[in-house]
Amino acid sequence: MSNWGNWGTSFGYADGSGDEDEDGDAGYQTAFSTKDGLIFLVDCGESMFQKAEPDEDSHFQLCVKCARSVLTNKIISSDKDMLGVVLFGTEKNKNSGNFEHVYVLQDLDNPSAARILELESLLEDDYDFKANFGHNAGFSLSDALWTCSNMFSQSTQKIGHKRVLLFTNNDDPHANDLAAQRQAKTKAKDLHEIGIDIELMHLAQPGKDFDHSKFYQDIVFSPDDEDLGVLPDPAEKFEELLNRVRAKDHKKRSLGRLNFNLGQGLDLGVGVYNLVRQQTKPYPVKLYKKTNEQLKSKSRMFCEDTGELLMPTDIKKYQMYGGRNIVFEKEEITEMKNFGESGLVLMGFKPRSSLKRYFHIRPSQFLFPDESVVKGSTSLFSALLQRCLARDVVAICRFIPRKNSTPFFVALCAQEEELDEHNVQVTPPGFHLIYLPNSEDIRKLTLPEQPRANVDQIDKAKEVIKKLQFKFKSENFENPVLQTHYRNLEALALDRDKPEDIVDHTAPDFAMITKRAGDKIEEFKDLVFPDGYVPGAKQRKVGGDSSRAKPTVDVDMNQYAQQGKLGKLTVAVLKEFCSKNGLSTAGKKNDLIKTVSGHFGV
Repeated sequence: MSNWGNWGTSFGYADGSGDEDEDGDAGYQTAFSTKDGLIFLVDCGESMFQKAEPDEDSHFQLCVKCARSVLTNKIISSDKDMLGVVLFGTEKNKNSGNFEHVYVLQDLDNPSAARILELESLLEDDYDFKANFGHNAGFSLSDALWTCSNMFSQSTQKIGHKRVLLFTNNDDPHANDLAAQRQAKTKAKDLHEIGIDIELMHLAQPGKDFDHSKFYQDIVFSPDDEDLGVLPDPAEKFEELLNRVRAKDHKKRSLGRLNFNLGQGLDLGVGVYNLVRQQTKPYPVKLYKKTNEQLKSKSRMFCEDTGELLMPTDIKKYQMYGGRNIVFEKEEITEMKNFGESGLVLMGFKPRSSLKRYFHIRPSQFLFPDESVVKGSTSLFSALLQRCLARDVVAICRFIPRKNSTPFFVALCAQEEELDEHNVQVTPPGFHLIYLPNSEDIRKLTLPEQPRANVDQIDKAKEVIKKLQFKFKSENFENPVLQTHYRNLEALALDRDKPEDIVDHTAPDFAMITKRAGDKIEEFKDLVFPDGYVPGAKQRKVGGDSSRAKPTVDVDMNQYAQQGKLGKLTVAVLKEFCSKNGLSTAGKKNDLIKTVSGHFGV
């Protein structure tokens, strides 16, 4: 039986078999999924190999580390993307156009372990780049860009987003050659017109500012979502450069491109995006044991009574009504599910305060203008965004994500752009698309009366929370289980002796918690819990006569440790306390006493 839309009615097949809805959510999310094409274009001038300090990396090493990091992440996140590495300013050359001083180190292809190992070989201390590639300042940036264009055009794979990350610390490579400057600017314009984005990853030379106005302002064409007048600061460290590369590398991929109708004859184009999504382990892939080739599954449907192979035209859907199976054709079901064209229709505006937290019924999405749908959408979208921010209102819209989809009412909540201290965008400008609940989605719950905290307990809890507050960013906390899984795969693929160590940032830092709020926590416990109560522990007696009851695990273990009375407790009580607090339970009673005493700093 298959669920037909959101009507709550179950449909089945006339032959009794089941099937999935052909117009499910998957079609909406994968309709515009394409492969990403990314080329690292690295300047190999002699200044790129100079080190400010002997123990620091050169600019070239920073670039190679960034390329290696992106390839490693791509294997996990999107192994179907195409990546390449091109060096320019070398003595040797290797490219399809036979251009001088341009060397294609890695052709445009899927990321692999062999390609990562090849990049790592460039980082070895004894690697002699000058002997293997050489340096030559007589290169033409136009030839390097032409090589990148040829790599994209000669690729056998269909590539959606095509981008070139240009790494250099030279802000004026053709200072004394006006012809070379004109050729480079013309070629950069040609690449922009055919949909290849050039993005500058400039690096800082010691004691010298990178002035993009000398040359690169006519090379790098800013995308529609970026301000041409604001460039990030030049990178000096690997962390800064890697942060910028990842920001550029994570190209936003649209879940769908839709019309946004603001009124009679006034439309603009928008793209729908997911800013955040849950990361899970990849599904296992089945391989043929003899050739190690990936298996492809194919489904066929047979009649249960005769065993005859059924064609799509032989399969009907039905709804039981009045004791009869009412059979529907596929076209009839499609027509009944059609509520209009897909897109957004503006219904009106409401104050932002009208949005309540309990309206959340599903994850929100993000709207951004899309010029490919309607020309001029960026300007109109920006005007709507600024007015919603100025008046502190949300736009209420009817939303049909795709054809034959159930309509939703949504609220568009405006968001301003935010930049970090290096002028790197951390928050994009646009609208959060928040799904609004229907009347049946909101229930009134009658809950039993629970004990309520008094004013002193609430105030003390606020003090504890204030002491433990910090600036939270979800990207700073990686899932340790997933990271361990990926590191094991990486070590296996790259033939490492052991995987990299994983730091579990989700584990609480008890020492820091005690240092910052230990006194407040003890005061809170004294206000909330009775004397001798250990939160989370089971109340039970440990052996002996009830008239001579021995200490239990529910005693104040800290008080016993401070007074040197841990020896009065039994081994069972000490072990249970150690187990509940993540301490070692190995050894005899004296060992357990030392473990508990150390836990409380005694």
